Amino acid sequence: MTAPVIRNLLLAALLLPASAAAQSASPSSIPTQHNEATVAQLQAQMASGMLTSEQLTSEYIARIIALDQNGPGVNAVIELNPDALVMARNADALRKRGVVLGPLHGIPVLLKDNIDTGDKMQTSAGSFALVGMPASRDSTVAANLRAGGAVILGKTNLSEWANFRSFESISGWSGRGGQTHNPYGIDRNPCGSSSGSGAAASANFATVSFGSETDGSIVCPANANGVVGIKPTVGLTSRAGVVPISHTQDTVGPHGRTVADAAAALSVIQSRSFDGRDLATGGVPLGWQGTGKTRPKNIPTDYTKFVNPNGLQGARLGVTRVGLNGFDPNVPTPQSVLDGFEAAVDELTTAGATVIDLDAQGFNFAPADGEFLVLLFDFRNDVGAYFATRVGVPVAGGTLQSAIDFDNAHADVEMPFFNQDIFDLANALAPGPNDPQPFFGGLTYNQALAIDHNAGVNGIDLAISQFGLDAVVSATDNPAWSTDLLYGDHFIFGTSGLAAGPGYPIVQVPAGFPMLCASPTQPTNCTQYGVPLGISFFGTAFSEPTLIKLASGFEAATQVRAHNLPTFAATAPSTNVQGTTLTAPHRHAAPPASANAKKVPHHL
Repeated sequence: MTAPVIRNLLLAALLLPASAAAQSASPSSIPTQHNEATVAQLQAQMASGMLTSEQLTSEYIARIIALDQNGPGVNAVIELNPDALVMARNADALRKRGVVLGPLHGIPVLLKDNIDTGDKMQTSAGSFALVGMPASRDSTVAANLRAGGAVILGKTNLSEWANFRSFESISGWSGRGGQTHNPYGIDRNPCGSSSGSGAAASANFATVSFGSETDGSIVCPANANGVVGIKPTVGLTSRAGVVPISHTQDTVGPHGRTVADAAAALSVIQSRSFDGRDLATGGVPLGWQGTGKTRPKNIPTDYTKFVNPNGLQGARLGVTRVGLNGFDPNVPTPQSVLDGFEAAVDELTTAGATVIDLDAQGFNFAPADGEFLVLLFDFRNDVGAYFATRVGVPVAGGTLQSAIDFDNAHADVEMPFFNQDIFDLANALAPGPNDPQPFFGGLTYNQALAIDHNAGVNGIDLAISQFGLDAVVSATDNPAWSTDLLYGDHFIFGTSGLAAGPGYPIVQVPAGFPMLCASPTQPTNCTQYGVPLGISFFGTAFSEPTLIKLASGFEAATQVRAHNLPTFAATAPSTNVQGTTLTAPHRHAAPPASANAKKVPHHL
């Protein structure tokens, strides 16, 4: 924990008299009056005068101090905003005058620490290389939140540099923020790179939180922490003022405890038209480029109107299980996880959807095999462009080489567990978009872009058109693994790559909790793993309304999170692991020494 973080936490404690007592409280004794409360419920209470934004903000601060910085130690919040209570009071004052700026007016939110806020907080991407003077202006996302009356409560920890520094990285770890943990089991990983955002939403540290995704970094934390995650179409939300990986694939989106909350958050942060700072907000993602498709003129202002508890009735969904058996044949996916997904597929049918097995129909998704080259090439250029916007930090005005040099000079805090081989690889690429890249067998950047474009045209788009689908569905990722600082992450499977290359949207929703049963003869004698499993709804560009409708229908039919709230257990599973209770042996008087004792040799 760095000095600025401690200072802000202590400031919050001084501003909040109740927080001192909360620091030593157990999870069960923390005030939970507004836990799991939705945006709509909180707005209704504030409108009626039963609740103020200042009171709600204070509750979240107390909970963060008690459960995040103390108690079980989730460690999801890297910094609190010293102006949060001032923002809350201003929101309350506006409401008293009859002014409500939007669906998040007075609602406390947390932002991933790669999203610029032009205030007193750092924007560091988890690295000390960006610590110093705060960003000079808000990102477009932060500006939209302020304009909508939201209370920016603080920043969340992340996988350093959004998990794009090393092949051996550990999700949820950053040099500045340390290791974030999972509210369902503190020893479990929250998945990256928006790990703190997902964990904070799950732990009720804010009403909603915001992360960013290049490939899986919103939906994987949502899966691991049992919350809803919306990865928007690339360009629907602006990346201006966000520490980048790739302008081709990066997007900013929300984590919420319900589909409706995530939809409300998306309504506020989106850029319905060109924002002047990010070209993608005036165009279409890679998968639509060159197809004649154009950016819709009628992008919705309110995504909550698509929330529908009967959203699955009459829907046509294409299910794929490609990759669910695992990336490595030596590390297969546990059968209980596969069974959990099949149970979710059954729920789709029960709720009124027609399910088409795409694999059985022989459909093959075109792979986005150009992705890694695209990301490396974009990152080297895009991160330098971002450094040019910063002053008063070690890499201000620098290049990727500046970050590499900083890490080498501060390896004790930046590289205690893993190196920066991805940085080195990106920095070694040939400079031109048509230059052959030896590491990729001579493939060029532009050729890689063409491959990923085809992954949209002959992937999700073709599946939807060929089978008349509303969406494609698959399991999101394997459930959370135990955090391993020695060997790194334990990804078994992940499906976000179906949408990552072409820049298409995903809505992730909790789907179940895998269970291991004693045997086929004892099907009711089962142990719940205690960690969530989610499913993802995939669509073409700008299909968020359809995906929200489908995901909300599944949520209403299953109520998975509502029936399985996080317990902050030290480990997951938390049963049958306690061991025995030892009884100390009684001490007896020592027998008298024999006359020959001195003659016995020692250390035999």
